[in-house]
Amino acid sequence: MKVLITGGAGYIGSTIASAMKDTGYTPVILDSLVTGKKEFVKDHIFYHGDICNRKLLEKIFADHNDISCTIHCAALIVVPESVIHPYKYYTENVCKSLEFFKSLIDLKYPRIIFSSSAAIYAPSPTFQVNEDSPLAAQCPYAMTKIIMESVLKDFCNAYPLQCISLRYFNPIGADPRLRTGPHDKNPTHLLGLLVETAAGRREVFQLTGVNWPTRDGSGIRDYIHVWDLATAHIAALKKFDEVIAHDNSGARNYTIINLGTEKGVTVKEFIRAFEKTAGKKINIVETSPRPGDVAGGYASCEKALKLLGWKVTRSIEEGITDALAWDKKRPEVLGY
Repeated sequence: MKVLITGGAGYIGSTIASAMKDTGYTPVILDSLVTGKKEFVKDHIFYHGDICNRKLLEKIFADHNDISCTIHCAALIVVPESVIHPYKYYTENVCKSLEFFKSLIDLKYPRIIFSSSAAIYAPSPTFQVNEDSPLAAQCPYAMTKIIMESVLKDFCNAYPLQCISLRYFNPIGADPRLRTGPHDKNPTHLLGLLVETAAGRREVFQLTGVNWPTRDGSGIRDYIHVWDLATAHIAALKKFDEVIAHDNSGARNYTIINLGTEKGVTVKEFIRAFEKTAGKKINIVETSPRPGDVAGGYASCEKALKLLGWKVTRSIEEGITDALAWDKKRPEVLGY
């Protein structure tokens, strides 16, 4: 079975592609390589181009008319950058995706698994959120995900389209076989910054925000191993028709599912786990929150277990271990 993965040369998309291949699927990757890496697609069917290039999409589906589903990972994802450059984010994440979804409908490839985000949830007094929790974007990046979920919901109601939106919490780690992993030269996420500091490429780790209403003042997150995230997509593929038939999340042919660990871990707790796993003390400086930062939250994943038969199998420590191993392997793969 073939699956089109947009953004399949990126961190998450490439991990999904590897998991697909390991499970007997054939990934077909479409990526502009604006942020993705060509080294991550060398063992896959690959098309270099933009998701709103209609002629390219026509060629892809003509070449592979047995594609059964599209996993749409292509997006810009850096929260502070979205605050500074909202036009860029609305153009890339919203406008282009809108045209892409319309092309899928016109070309009669109507099954989509959409990469959404836990960043869309409104702050919760308990920090735990389920699929019915209120939404409130705190940055343009999160708003692009809310808009695209709304577009997909409306499209599924009006057109012959079916969609499962998977709301990711905070991915960490790397492909356990170290084929792919985080690739940003200047990481912005917690684990990437800690790895940089531990490796001596960064003098200090800046702890951004220590006055949040959490148990220790630092932000709270749900850190999910990227390989667990990838296996959830395989489960969604296998049970796609069943899920659409039995749960529409209040909409026709449209379903929303959280992907997380159901465990809230504060940044300070994560740092302690990192220091223990890496065997290194991290030099920390406390600073103000970054633009777009929020206190955070963690997932309720009852729906994922019920509909997909999926739950996480890997720990934070395994994610840290894989990230550290990838940091050593990355120069061999990417040259930096």
